[in-house]
Amino acid sequence: MSNKATGSGEKTTGSGRASSSSIELRLPSRLGYEKVAMNTAASVARLMGFSEERVDDLKTAVAEACINAMEHGNKLDEALSVGVILSMDANSLEVKVTDNGKGPQSKTDAPDIDKKMLGEEDARGMGMFLIQALVDEAEWVSSPPAGSYARMVIHLSNPQV
Repeated sequence: MSNKATGSGEKTTGSGRASSSSIELRLPSRLGYEKVAMNTAASVARLMGFSEERVDDLKTAVAEACINAMEHGNKLDEALSVGVILSMDANSLEVKVTDNGKGPQSKTDAPDIDKKMLGEEDARGMGMFLIQALVDEAEWVSSPPAGSYARMVIHLSNPQV
């Protein structure tokens, strides 16, 4: 099992200014390791100047995406890794979480929060909806045979509501 963090060099424009850079993590499909991705994303977002509220939103979204990748994509097979790629530029932070699964196979209905709170529905199953509510852009892409990924983006210029 390999746990590595690698950073790529920054791309520069003709003026020599950095335009984007990225960090890649490989995590085992073992619950608890989502915290490594969550904390790395939070550190990057803070360095970029995101508010603490946006950092907290990102932490939750990244943790949810990693847990989904571990549980649903990789079936908690520790021989399979979850990839986390953080790509940042001057205005946004993109996080891709990759796994070896097929991705969501159908559109899921929005959860009934009231039924979940009353115990009439399983409390689980809200990850994708939570992610969509917490980030500016979210998508799930299936790309067999390579696997699938969740892509999340937060923008610095997004006004806080």
